[in-house]
Amino acid sequence: MIGALMAASVCALCLGTPYVPPHRIAAAVLDGDATLAGIVVTELRVPRLVLALLAGSCLGAAGLVLQEALRNPLAVPEMLGVSSGAALGVAAPLVLALSLPAAVEPLLALCGAGLGGGLTLLAAGLGRSPSAVLLTGAAVAAALQAALLVLMVMADQLDLQLIYRYLLGSLSARTWDDVEGLWPWLLAVVPALVLCAPVLSVMRLGDEDAEALGVRVRRARLAALAIAVLLIAPVTAVCGPVAWVGFLAPHLARWFDPGGGAVRRLPWAAAWGAVVVAVADVPARLALAPVETPAGVWTALLGVPAGVALMRSGRGGGGGSGGPVRRDEPGAPGVLPCPAKATGTEDAR
Repeated sequence: MIGALMAASVCALCLGTPYVPPHRIAAAVLDGDATLAGIVVTELRVPRLVLALLAGSCLGAAGLVLQEALRNPLAVPEMLGVSSGAALGVAAPLVLALSLPAAVEPLLALCGAGLGGGLTLLAAGLGRSPSAVLLTGAAVAAALQAALLVLMVMADQLDLQLIYRYLLGSLSARTWDDVEGLWPWLLAVVPALVLCAPVLSVMRLGDEDAEALGVRVRRARLAALAIAVLLIAPVTAVCGPVAWVGFLAPHLARWFDPGGGAVRRLPWAAAWGAVVVAVADVPARLALAPVETPAGVWTALLGVPAGVALMRSGRGGGGGSGGPVRRDEPGAPGVLPCPAKATGTEDAR
């Protein structure tokens, strides 16, 4: 992970137009180099790299929270209506020609993400069943994406190009102002993550066992979704829905720590999310230079095959896929239900 992060950071700061040699990076950052190369590094490339690391950390942590709370390795923001709702909240004012300050965009994304997550929970019975939440979330996400398509039809050509690039998740032309907009949200959500992680470890045992240990499962699941919304919404407001980072990062954390719980995996999922976005942003800048491709395209191209491979290997998807199966439950492997009219021990067997 450290090697991939260092390589991605060097490529992000050095490669491009103009090319900056590695030995000049420190001077450009620390000494305030006034040349063109120094200005490009300090005002464009460094904030873009920092934003990629912060966005990836938030998305990776949100993916792990959702997967552990729903006990399903396929529970990702894209399939629960959270990312689509946040994107809808940001794109709607642009199409409707509403002049709003940039500071309001995270609030709009938060409202949209809350709308998508709230509709999912209401339709699924307020989180009563993890499987119902996941299936309902896929339907809600599809409905919100259809609403986004309607907005794209209504938009003029210039707004359509902006919305199209935004919906694919892009880090292009981001500055220090965009990075500073994420800090208040991170300061608010990090304490909640610290408090939530031990509860997520208990919820992996199953709803009945977690309630026996004193966890109010439905409230905990609602709180986990609220934390995920707070992590996803500001990132979506700044970068757009960077796809499938919340799917790949938790599986990488499980791959390298298959026996750990949510407390141990949460920082690793955040770190791997940062690595995924930082690595994906390098080909986004350079693959079709001078034209930039959205980073969300590369996270999907790299993340989905890698995540599926980790799940098929047996180590990447076992940690949050439903918890242990109790051998005494009807329907468990190797357990047959007792006949209703059993008259003796042999009949029951």
